[in-house]
Amino acid sequence: MTDTDLAAKLAEEAGRILLDVRDSGQFEGKALGKAGDEEANRFLVAELRKARPDDGLLSEEEKDSLARLHKERVWIVDPVDGTREYGEERADWAVHVALAVDGEPQIGAVALPGLGQVLRTDQPGVVPPAPEVLRMVVSRTRPAREAVAVAEKLGAELIPMGSAGAKAMAVVRGEADIYLHSGGQFEWDSCAPVAVAKAHGLHCSRIDGSPLVYNQADTYMPDLLICRAEHAEQVLAMIAELPSD
Repeated sequence: MTDTDLAAKLAEEAGRILLDVRDSGQFEGKALGKAGDEEANRFLVAELRKARPDDGLLSEEEKDSLARLHKERVWIVDPVDGTREYGEERADWAVHVALAVDGEPQIGAVALPGLGQVLRTDQPGVVPPAPEVLRMVVSRTRPAREAVAVAEKLGAELIPMGSAGAKAMAVVRGEADIYLHSGGQFEWDSCAPVAVAKAHGLHCSRIDGSPLVYNQADTYMPDLLICRAEHAEQVLAMIAELPSD
């Protein structure tokens, strides 16, 4: 099985596990999120260690081992991206399975179980043309200051949405045009979405234009920009012009 087939298969199956946990009626709210996280993580970690025992592994829900820093190939997974949305029985949450090679997100799959869809790096679709009024996805609860400011400059519409994966895939699916985040994330929040977005020809970088590098000792990632390639230069310039705090 290829790495991409493996990523897609595991993301899809983890999504089914999460839906089963939710549909069981045994949990709700935060307890549902915790139970789903644990079940999906247990499945993903076991399957990856069985299928790719020589690779490194980084999961949000697993104790980190810095042995991964000495690996060329490292799987980076988020069993439930958007635990709040999952617990609220919304559709804007995701499962992330990615493979970073020498720090670069090369292979990935993002499952959107609430939509019955898996987007993967080896099956890129055509991103639909942008509308006249651009659309920017932002956090439902804490829209980034930079995103709001850039949206105002562009005259873009703000679209509140849940998980990072759901927001990134909204750009891939043509439901949005820009995803600008500056509130801080971790590697598992963006590795698979960035891999998929790049495979679809989208621009992916830090908000200063520098590359997104994965499998670092410190897994915190302060910011990112995912957008159509034709908008990247303008958006990065607008970010650079914003006053610092």
